[in-house]
Amino acid sequence: MYITLKDINKIYPNGFHAVHNFNLEIEKGEFVVFVGPSGCGKSTTLRMIAGLENISSGEFLINGQRANEKGPREREVAMVFQSYALYPQMTVFDNIAFGLTLQGVDEDVIEERVQKTAKILGLTDYLDRLPRALSGGQRQRVAIGRALIRKVGIFLMDEPLSNLDAKQRVTMRSEIAQIHKETGATTIYVTHDQTEAMTLADRIVVMKDGYVQQIGTPKELYFDPVNVFVAGFIGEPPMNFVRDTVRDGCISFGGQTIDLSRKLKNIGRYEGKEIVFGFRPEAAVLEKCENGYTFCCNVELTEMLGDYTNVYINQNGQQAILKVDSHDTPETDQDLTFSVPMENVYLFDGESEMVIRD
Repeated sequence: MYITLKDINKIYPNGFHAVHNFNLEIEKGEFVVFVGPSGCGKSTTLRMIAGLENISSGEFLINGQRANEKGPREREVAMVFQSYALYPQMTVFDNIAFGLTLQGVDEDVIEERVQKTAKILGLTDYLDRLPRALSGGQRQRVAIGRALIRKVGIFLMDEPLSNLDAKQRVTMRSEIAQIHKETGATTIYVTHDQTEAMTLADRIVVMKDGYVQQIGTPKELYFDPVNVFVAGFIGEPPMNFVRDTVRDGCISFGGQTIDLSRKLKNIGRYEGKEIVFGFRPEAAVLEKCENGYTFCCNVELTEMLGDYTNVYINQNGQQAILKVDSHDTPETDQDLTFSVPMENVYLFDGESEMVIRD
């Protein structure tokens, strides 16, 4: 199934405008992730798609047919929530089969479909167990199985991994990706975790304060962010920003001059205006770079994380994070020289916070 959202708005009775003019076309079989901080409107949008929230204005289409007035059952969607919502007195088999049982599906058909679903999810050996005898990851797989067995065309997932520990989340991410590959269902996934978004999505919708900031592939969002918010939200650690007023074509980072005319030919039009200079932590190289910007700084703190180290630097009160190979980890309090190649520098308008393209 394919989905179209045209100028979707959600305004609550108290006047709070939760979602503003949301526009998106989702192709059949696509995996789309809504991502953003808490309260940005991503779960509200998902609930409008599911039919659990009324749409204040705009048009919602499934396969080209208006579905605004259709209830959740009529929309043929299956939803997996943050809470597992399993029936504690029922076995794994009965929890997965529950929807089919309510529909009066023949027992032989239920048996066949539960076994097939359990095999996909690695739950075959747990069908006789009660939920309390399962780990968090296994319970989440049961909740996914209950949605999967219905064979609908649209899967909606609302932060399904937020109750799991870090190791379980990594495992479940790969399992969800594999399930999507096998079923080919159109999937919309909501999370505040940009790592989940980057690893799972065909396309990502970044939201803030009810507005869509950018829609694109993980690669597009990472390498070509349209504004400061997207640039800072996507990527771990986040992008470093230096915000300063342009004077004689230059700004300052900790007292060190950054000649923006080397990056931006028409820098003159920004004279006296604020510009945001951005670079990702992993873009830094620990040497002087001829075609780039070179800085001297002091190392405040290091975090060795296995194959890389986060280096927290300070230069006259201005801070940034560098991501370097662990073998190059500097000592705390030592002076450090690093460069940012020109092609890895981003410039944003200080007022609009939109990216500046040369």
